[in-house]
Parts: sequence; C-alpha cells; structure tokens
Amino acid sequence: MSVHLHWFLPTGGDGRTLVDRHAYTDGGIKRSRVTPVSGVRAPDIEYLAQIAKAAEQLGFEAVLTPTGTWCEDAWLTTVALAQHTERLKFLVAFRPGVISPVLAAQMASTYQRITRGRLLLNVVTGGDSTEQRRFGDHLDHDRRYARTDEFLSVVRGVWEGKPYDFDGEHYQVEGGLTALPPEPRPEIFFGGSSAAAGPVAARHSDVYLTWGEPPEQVKQKIDWIRGLAEAEGRTVRFGIRLHTISRDSSAEAWATANRLLDDLDPDTVAAAQQALRRSESVGQQRMLALHGGSRDDLEISPNLWAGVGLVRGGAGTALVGSHAEVADRIEEYHALGVDHFVFSGYPHLEEAYWFGEGVIPDLGARGLLPRLPASALTGVPASNGRPASAPGGAPLLVAGGR
Repeated sequence: MSVHLHWFLPTGGDGRTLVDRHAYTDGGIKRSRVTPVSGVRAPDIEYLAQIAKAAEQLGFEAVLTPTGTWCEDAWLTTVALAQHTERLKFLVAFRPGVISPVLAAQMASTYQRITRGRLLLNVVTGGDSTEQRRFGDHLDHDRRYARTDEFLSVVRGVWEGKPYDFDGEHYQVEGGLTALPPEPRPEIFFGGSSAAAGPVAARHSDVYLTWGEPPEQVKQKIDWIRGLAEAEGRTVRFGIRLHTISRDSSAEAWATANRLLDDLDPDTVAAAQQALRRSESVGQQRMLALHGGSRDDLEISPNLWAGVGLVRGGAGTALVGSHAEVADRIEEYHALGVDHFVFSGYPHLEEAYWFGEGVIPDLGARGLLPRLPASALTGVPASNGRPASAPGGAPLLVAGGR
C-alpha cells in the first residue's frame, strides 16, 4: 500500500528557529507594540501560498493547518489558499466544543463544493483547559471527549441528507441535516492518547493520528486502536505527525538539528517545559517523557530526535538524517501500519524542498508512492528569499492540530 504524504501550514508564523515565530507581540492580544524580530515570517496569505504551492508541486497530498489562539483561523485561511492551488487538499483542524456540529457539517459540505472535494478534517478535542476556556469551553478533559463523541455522531448523521434527530448529554438536535451532503465526505483525522480518547477514535475516525513516538510505542497505539475499532465493527487507518530535517548527508542533517538546539538558552527551555507540563493532554505528557526536559540523549530512536519538544507543544520529534535514512524510518513506520505522514520543518518553505527533492524520489523508487511527482524544479521561484520580518516575541504556543 502507498503512503500518503502531507505538509504543514505555519499559520502562527514561520522562521529559522524553534521559538519566537508567532506573528504578533503580546501573544496577539494587546498588540501594544510592534517590534520586528529578525527571521520571523508573518503568516500572510502570500507566504502561506508559497508553501502551499510548493507542497502541491513537490507531490504532497495535503497540508495540515493548526487551530488555537495563536494562529489564523484554519477554515478561512485554507479556503483562500484553495484559490492559489489546484489539487492540494487541506487538513483543517478544528475544535468540536466551539461550534455547532450541524453548522460544522454544513461548512464542510460547502467547503467541498467550493474546492471540488479538497477538504480533510482534523478533530482536535483539546488538552489545555486554559486554552479551552478562552473559547468559552469549561468542560474537563474526559467530558470533552464525551462531547466529541456526540459531535461526530451528529456530523455523520446530518451528512445522510435527511432529517436527523439526536438527544445526548451535550447536543440535542431536531431534524438536523445538510441539504446537499458533501461529496466526497471528508475523511476524519483524530488523535488522542488517553483512555477517554480511544473509544471515540474507534467509533468515528477514518485516520487515527499520533505524534511521533518511537516505533515500538507507535505499534502499541496501533494495536490498541485497532482492537477497539474491531470491537465496533470498523477499520481505522493510521497516521503520524513528525518534523523532518533531511539533507544530502547524515552529518549535514544533524548539524542542522544541533544549530536549532544551540539557539535555545536554558531559560527558554525551562519556561517552555514548565508551561507544557501543565497540559492535560496525555499525548503531550508522552512527548515530554521522551526527553524529560534534558538536552542529553535526544536521539530517542534511530534518526528520531526529540529536540523540538524542548520548546514546542504538540508534535515534538523530528526525523533527522540523510534522505535515505529518513526514507528508511518512513518505511519502518509504514510496516507497522502507518499510511499517513504529516511532516513539517523550520522554515517550512525550505524544508518542504529538502524533503520533496530528496526523500520523495527515494520513496517512489521503493514503490511506496503511486507515482513519482513531476520535477519541482520546473517553474518554481527561488526559495532563498526571505519575506519581510513580522512583529514577534509572542508567548510559547500550545495549540491543537499541530
């Protein structure tokens, strides 16, 4: 079976380091001062369109957009970017607790018609109560997953194109429907490592998405979700969320990783770890356990580097190595049952080219892709120019769909 390759849209800003990439000072709340920070790229539509076009030309199937306080709205941003691309799909992250399930179903249907079927949905239940309360959501961790269960039941119900009734703890719907159901129906990506998350994934997800843990831990998750899905009479596919640093040689790749690490001072790491430890997300705690807040022994499995997670919430690991080594690791995860790979890198424009021109041809030669994509060198503008710096200095980010 072929692998599905996806990239990431940094709608909170981009840059050459692991921190200070958000678009505005004061976390985007007060914006009381404007201080340009060298190397921080604003997530304006022109820059995001460069990344989206590069991803499409290089052969990625879709791009993931995050959701949360410190990034642009994923629905609006991606539907705008659909006008700049032709085939690229958009994996739109959203939070069930802040929108009506019937409205979400209607929005997805409209999106499919506008983009001619290029929507994928990434359901983010949310593991940070502080972030949830910003959006008016005061449920605790497990009740959020119970609500997500009901939410997705309603979404699938109203997609049937006939009046649908639902009477649950969190939602009561009478005659809900989408007059024109989406065609095709968007695949639902869903992640969660807690006991509360597993049954929801088994009942509703098309693709269960995990952050980049070592292969043996990923295998345990796959077995867990697969068993729960079989009990529901369903089959679930699997995906993994990773960063990547792929170069012509292993030494060059590790030198790049070490440079990113050298940019992090101890106070920055300590502050990030303190903030991340407050997260209720079991997946986030599993990410933190991979490195324990220490810079020592960050290669936690061959070519799997946990350095990103020292300061970044969400996906905290990267595949680091030569193009062939990165392809080896992808093949290893694929052998465990992982079909969807969602990658990112710093900066996202340049790293898309490193991966697309180095790893994708290798995967094609191994028979892991349906076809080799057309050369990305045809008609592609130079990627070395840096967009104007944006105001920076925002707080560290712990967000969903990342």
